Amino acid sequence: MSEEPLRVGVIGARGRMGTEACAAVDGAADLDLVAAIGGRGEWLFPLADAGAQVAVDLTHPDVVMDNVRFCLDQGIHVVVGTSGVTAERLDTITDWLAAKPELGVIVAPNFAIGAVLLGRFAREAARFFESVEIVELHHAGKADAPSGTAVATARAIGAARTEAGLGDVPDATTHETDGARGAQIDGVHVHSVRLPGLVAHQEVLFGTTGETLTIRHDSLHRSSFMPGVLAAVRAVPSRPGLTVGLDAVLGLE
Repeated sequence: MSEEPLRVGVIGARGRMGTEACAAVDGAADLDLVAAIGGRGEWLFPLADAGAQVAVDLTHPDVVMDNVRFCLDQGIHVVVGTSGVTAERLDTITDWLAAKPELGVIVAPNFAIGAVLLGRFAREAARFFESVEIVELHHAGKADAPSGTAVATARAIGAARTEAGLGDVPDATTHETDGARGAQIDGVHVHSVRLPGLVAHQEVLFGTTGETLTIRHDSLHRSSFMPGVLAAVRAVPSRPGLTVGLDAVLGLE
């Protein structure tokens, strides 16, 4: 006999990402969409009442931690695509999971396969160039800046540079209007653009004597995130504990 479909609930189902996620789960033969929770502040018990095994959170930084805690308390694995899950919040989730060792949480800064690959390529390139900056561009409705993807990319590049023994990025700026050089994350300047018409875009610009290298990824529609969402949903029941990013899910580690 074939296995029963995995029972999935989506939190944030009325948002643009949530709508896409519901359609993707509903269209997958091995998954069963059993609950669609609208958004912030809505009653979450329909997830448990429907017997959801996995919940996908696509809501808002203000409520994501409450949602994760609820799901873990109800014995539900969680896939988080909501921005604003800081290092401190990851530590908190790890603490919660210590009491629920059978459960898994996957927190993905970006579900687009191309964005995951960009991060990997950027880590590889980081040790060969003396300088690097990141420009991330998103729609005007995005709540956080820089994006979680850009923060994760900057941290990975910073770690690669440290490992390679590289010093500070050269920068002779002595006079600056506040924000002109962007945020600085682990020694990497990150610039955020917010415009209607954009979806999710990131450029990593490397430079050294006589050459530059630019790596860019563009999500032109939210459907680009759905293969990653589905991969995470299918993987999380067999990945107890906390997984950050899709690298391991996609076999890139």
